[in-house]
Order: sequence, then C-alpha cells, then structure tokens
Amino acid sequence: MRTDMRKNSKSSWPKVIARKWLNIPSGAEEFQSDYAVNGETGDRRKSCCDQDYHSIVPGNFSGWLTETAGGIKPSKSMPEPPPVTDSLNPRMFVGTWNVGGKSPHEGLNIRDWLSSPAPADIYVLGFQEIVPLNAGNVLGAEDNGPAAKWLSLIREALNSDQSDKELARCYSGATEESSPSSLQLEQQASLKPRTSFTDLLSMEDELGEEDFERLLNLNTNSSEEGSPSPTYMSGSPARQRFCLAASKQMVGLFLCVWVRTDLYKHISNLKVSCVGCGIMGYLGNKGSVSISMTLHQKTFCFVCTHLTSGEKEGDEIRRNSDVAEILKRTKFSRSFRDFRQPFHPENILDHDKVIWLGDLNYRLAPGCVDTHELLKKNNWQVLLEKDQLRIEQRAGRVFSGWEEGRIYFAPTYKYLADSDDYVVQTSNSKEKRRIPAWCDRILWKGEGLKQVWYSRGECRFSDHRPVYSLFSVHINLVNKLIPTAISCPPRFSSKSALSSACGAKVQAEELLVIPGHKAT
Repeated sequence: MRTDMRKNSKSSWPKVIARKWLNIPSGAEEFQSDYAVNGETGDRRKSCCDQDYHSIVPGNFSGWLTETAGGIKPSKSMPEPPPVTDSLNPRMFVGTWNVGGKSPHEGLNIRDWLSSPAPADIYVLGFQEIVPLNAGNVLGAEDNGPAAKWLSLIREALNSDQSDKELARCYSGATEESSPSSLQLEQQASLKPRTSFTDLLSMEDELGEEDFERLLNLNTNSSEEGSPSPTYMSGSPARQRFCLAASKQMVGLFLCVWVRTDLYKHISNLKVSCVGCGIMGYLGNKGSVSISMTLHQKTFCFVCTHLTSGEKEGDEIRRNSDVAEILKRTKFSRSFRDFRQPFHPENILDHDKVIWLGDLNYRLAPGCVDTHELLKKNNWQVLLEKDQLRIEQRAGRVFSGWEEGRIYFAPTYKYLADSDDYVVQTSNSKEKRRIPAWCDRILWKGEGLKQVWYSRGECRFSDHRPVYSLFSVHINLVNKLIPTAISCPPRFSSKSALSSACGAKVQAEELLVIPGHKAT
C-alpha cells in the first residue's frame, strides 16, 4: 500500500511541474464556498471545471446554484416578483496582508486588522505569501493547509461575540478620509470612548437611520456594566453571522470574500480567475487571483495581486508590466445564465465596481536621502512624493483612472520580525537593508464606491503590516426585480440537462457531479 502511494506521489509530481511550466490550467475555475444560509455554515466544497462537468440542483438546495449561474429562467406560471424602488448602501471592508510565508498559529489575534470605524456587510480579504515562495510550492502541488487555517481564524473572528463589541468600539471617530483630522481620528479609533452628541449627529447621514439609532442607544448605555451586546447591522439577527462566498488560492496568493448571510442569497455569478506573472512570466510566485460576483445585478471584481519585487531603478517598469498583463489575461468564463441578464463581464474592467488590493511592491524612488529622519518625525507626506506608484500613476503609465485614498499611516514594509523597527533602522548588512515603503495598497475603480477609511493594522506577525479600507457602496435598486429561489427535483436527463430549469453548468457549488459529460 505504501509502495503504491509513493508511486502515485512520484508520478504526479512531473505532471504538476509540466502543467505549471507549460501554463496549462489545472482547476483554475475551482474555488471554495459555503453553501448554507440562514445563519448556518456547511462543509466547504469545490466546484468542478465548467468545461467537463455539470450538475443537477436538488429540491432542498434551492437558491444557491440558480443564482450563482446567473439564475434559472422562472416558470411562466410563477407570479412576477414586485419591483423594488429603493437603493442599497452596504459597507465593504477590504484588507490586504503579506504574511511572509508564515502559517498562522492557533490563537493569532486578527481582530485588530478586521476592526473598522463601522461594521461591514462584506469582507474582502487578500493575502500574499501564505506559503514560502520556494521551488516546491511554486512548481509542485498546492499547499492548502495555511489557507484552511486563515479561513478558520477569519470565520471565528467575524462570527464571535467579542467581534460585535470590538466593532462597536470602532464607531467612534468615524469620518471621511478627506477630513484634515483623519490622522488624529485613527488614533481615537483604537480607544474605548463615549461618543459626543455632536459627533453622533455628524455621523447620522453616513450610518443610516437604523444603525444610527443603535449607535445612539449604545452610546447612552456604554457606561452601564453588564449590559447586553446590541445589534449593529440593519435587518440582521442578534448574533451576526458571516459566510464564505468564495475563496481561491494560487501558490502564495489567497483571496476570500465573506458576506452577511442575509446578503448571501443576493449574490450570483461567482467566478474566479488566476494569472501567473512570476518565473518565465507565467508561474504563480507573482501574479493575481480575482473573484467576480454580482450583487443585486451590480457586478463586482476583486483583484488580489503580488507584483514584482525589488527596489532597483527600473523595477517599477516591471511592476507596471505585471499590472498590464493581469488586466489583459484575467478572463472569467461564461456559463449558463438567466436571459434577463444581458451582460456578464469577462474581464476586470467590464465590471461596474473593481477593487485592486495586494502587495504591489512599489517602493520609494531613489534620491530620498533623509528617510530615517522623516520616519522619526512621521513626515510621511514628504516621503510619499517619492512613492513610485503615485509617480507612475500621475505619468499615466499604470492605473490610469483608478483612485486611491489619502495615506495617513506609516510605510508598511519592511519590519524586523516581531518588532516595530524597520530593517533600515537596525540592520548593518547592505543585502538585508530595505528602504521603508508603502508596498501594500488598495485602489478602486467604478461609480458608487466611496472610501470612508484607509488605514493599517499593527500586528507584528510578518515583515509587512496589514492594510485595510472601508467603503460605502451605493447600489441603485430602482426597477430591479428581486431574485427568487427556484426548487428543482433531483432528477437527471442527459437530453434536457441544460434546457430544463433543473440543469445548469457548474460554476459555484454542486451536489451531484457527472464526470466526463460534455455540455452542449
């Protein structure tokens, strides 16, 4: 038995290496996702490649695959759902973190990173280097162990009772990123304050009526010990629950999207795409992982990237080239969809709203001589004048038309392990010296995205500090139809698999998989 296992293991390695070196896709469209709603979480399962497999939707599995594949055309006998004349303004938390090839240990506290001025409805979390970028991981089989640990930590942090209290703490000091006092407010957000009435009034428009009333009640009762934890999110149960919409790994890149369970049923067309820009321009030690989804008929694309490293002159040009390649080569496959949806984006820029996050690796341009002194004085604005990303963007060579919030936080790279000191401050070795830089960034493109916070966490887990941003997302629901879940009997017919309301090409989750059957 052991001999057979060794033979299988040895024989699989050349295949894996060959596929990677020849850039042959292998499970490129597979991703993990929860399939349970209503506050329950289920086993994470992978979908099959859309090319060779399709699935049938059982009757007790209504709603998920029908919406994920774009929706199955409803029966003519079903009543037409009423139109909605309203708008939606969910809050979206976006975070990025290069964890330096380290697997998280049990009990690692990531709540500092996930804290924000207001609770979010959607969490988009991107990681870089979740595994060491050595030859075994780049050329060999994917190591999914660290990704599973990160998912477990995130699930626990988002769904714990303690997270509700910490999110409430972050309400204080919430303000627009353009406010001149954002630097001071960033420090206030980490305290446990009692918000003044004047501040509450200024937050009313941003938070909305229901959340504002809850915050007002929270502020009134904040001095009472033992008072029960309030509810913070509109229309949700007392204990907030988040589920995994999708997650995808490519070597060290890892991207996951979490949503409130009551929003989960409104998410459809989940797709993933990976682009390798590393060794030979194709391997996955550098590149991107992207997730595309539709929320209330508005299309979103989240692009988690790790671009070419290096601080030599000319390295920024290679990073620009990586961005161009990712925009060019990222493709989302088409699948069976509801004909009421006339358009589904196939590339990044086709989406209504795009978030680009990750370790972009842009450094400070040569010629910044007093870096250490400027860091000691927290004079970041002078340092930012040498930021390569801003220089290249202003010149129109990369991210033309994209937006980034104003930066009021210290450079995020490179720190000594488990320290608040930059490598440049203590290291005597020229090989190890790195000029501190804002490598970790979040940019966006599209109407209806309003950034209300842009900051960084202070976890010392790696040589990078995590970065996060909070967005208010405006979604116009006027004249849109509310999607309805359609139950289908668990019966299969090869002739009517795609034509009936019970058949769909696999794109998200499947219960019954028929291998080798080609969809027509």
